[in-house]
Amino acid sequence: MNSGGQITLKKSRHMKHDVLHSSKARRQRVNDPEGTKRNIVEIATEEFAGKGFSGARVDDIAARTKTSKRMIYYYFGGKEGLYIAVLEAAYRSIRSIEGALDLEHQEPEQALGTLVSFTWDYQNAHPEFIRLVMNENILEGAYLARSKTIQKLNATAIDGLRDLLVRGQRAGVFRLDINPVDLHMSISALCIFNVANRATFSTIFKRDMGSPRALAARRAQVVETILRYVKP
Repeated sequence: MNSGGQITLKKSRHMKHDVLHSSKARRQRVNDPEGTKRNIVEIATEEFAGKGFSGARVDDIAARTKTSKRMIYYYFGGKEGLYIAVLEAAYRSIRSIEGALDLEHQEPEQALGTLVSFTWDYQNAHPEFIRLVMNENILEGAYLARSKTIQKLNATAIDGLRDLLVRGQRAGVFRLDINPVDLHMSISALCIFNVANRATFSTIFKRDMGSPRALAARRAQVVETILRYVKP
């Protein structure tokens, strides 16, 4: 066979492969729409966390997923809808794991220590969550405010913390003048700082805030700080 025939044959094979791949992708979207949406949200989370809302592009997200730009618009209605879905998934993840900590069966001080430790560990293991929160603050919380899901998720977290405080107050181990939202804010602030300011703080003070030793020491300090604060 001459070279022209070989090239034609190769093109034919590539076209056949592309058609089969496209057909397979379409079947996957039809047979597993929830899986397709999860895949889109996972990739979009990386894009929005890394580039912010303005910098992220739907075209780039579509190119990295198992679907197309048209399907992203079909499932989420556009870039804004996808961004809100990413925020909801991020908050749903931390709140669902938080809700499974079984704090109700721990003594109040132990339960609070468990909650603070979990918050520290989760946020340090998921810097993309912190970046999303920081990006949304740059946008003045505009998109977060449009999500009733996120508001409900965080209301549940405050309710759980309020119940924990009441148990500790009844047991005489927590002071009586603690507001659950204020306590939640203090926990979040102490845990977020090590992720959000790691690069600048490490550079300014010549300290490796990301080393295992530094993380363990700071984690213990944060837990102790909160537990000392709530004591009568």
